[in-house]
Amino acid sequence: GGFSFIPQLLHLGNPDKEPFAEYWLGAHDKAPSTLSVEGKKTVPLNELISSDPEKYLGSKTAGAFGRLPFLFKVLDVREMLSIQVHPDKAEAEKGFARENAAGIPLDAPDRNYKDDNHKPEMMVALSEFYLLHGFLPETPLREMLNNVPELRSLYTYFDKKGYQALYAHVMNMPRFRVKEILGPLLTRVLPLYKQGKLSKTTPDFWAARAVDSGMTTIGDPDKGIFSIYFFNLVRLNTGEGIFQGAGMPHAYLEGQNVELMANSDNVLRGGLTPKHVDVDELLKHTRFEGLEPKVLKGHPDGKEKNYPAPVNDFMLTKIEINNGESFDNQASAPTILLLISGGLSVTGAGELTLKQGESLFILPGEAYKLTAMDNTLIYSASVPVHTL
Repeated sequence: GGFSFIPQLLHLGNPDKEPFAEYWLGAHDKAPSTLSVEGKKTVPLNELISSDPEKYLGSKTAGAFGRLPFLFKVLDVREMLSIQVHPDKAEAEKGFARENAAGIPLDAPDRNYKDDNHKPEMMVALSEFYLLHGFLPETPLREMLNNVPELRSLYTYFDKKGYQALYAHVMNMPRFRVKEILGPLLTRVLPLYKQGKLSKTTPDFWAARAVDSGMTTIGDPDKGIFSIYFFNLVRLNTGEGIFQGAGMPHAYLEGQNVELMANSDNVLRGGLTPKHVDVDELLKHTRFEGLEPKVLKGHPDGKEKNYPAPVNDFMLTKIEINNGESFDNQASAPTILLLISGGLSVTGAGELTLKQGESLFILPGEAYKLTAMDNTLIYSASVPVHTL
């Protein structure tokens, strides 16, 4: 995590330069948000929901999920995050039951399934943002394998056997062979990185950064370096989003974003991490197909922009209100509003003001009015009850 973005958002000092990676909003049992109820006591959101699911979730959300089905986050990615794949719902249920039956503790470092849920993710950039997202289409991947000298030995393998065989080949490759291929590559690109001659739009930049940041070494390269060359390298501008569903290999590289995801901790890792990598389970759930990333601009609807996701667990909306203007709405589902910038006067069941970094939980059915006290940017997380 970075040192300033989240502390500044939340009006926190950070004199010791501690990294702040994620800010969570939701009812996750490991770190639930606390709510100020009637301006007095604070209560964990998961406890409130358990006390009266229909009141705090609405009948449809409570019936479909039994809990708040999403986790809302702000991320500040300073160093590259691990390459990840998430299972679909059915596979998560089977994997969770299987590891429970095997007696693997929930906090075991080699456990793959922490719960029985899927983990689709929607993100929208709050700055220039870089990520890896899915495999390159066939022609660009052929060009990559042919044009990067150290990877040419893999070209025939991909040409004859395709995506799955190529990825399985490198992920199961003996360490000495990984070093033979990636050692010379990293040795070649690292000096160019240090001289400022590489662009962030090239995989060479991120491969070199992995070494420069200490994430891997030339003497013992992380197999995740292969993925930097195999996957789409995506640059998002502020306000652009992307959805990552089950099986989509991805990794966040740099920047700030808001992320809305299903309430789950299920992550199958594919490298660029010291954490457990179960290659067999990773290969079982990865989507092996080339694709063109679908960058989402948001669908305008008055002061709102909607970022549609093909899941029932969540919906993400951006709301922009100019100073002095108002926005009237009625929540159809449990909703969390997060004020990214500006200031708000809120009227509805009560009256209150919000400053940058503060958030509001709105009950299903509640009508509310937001009046901007400055030019404001808000992100809203909710549930698409019309699809349940």
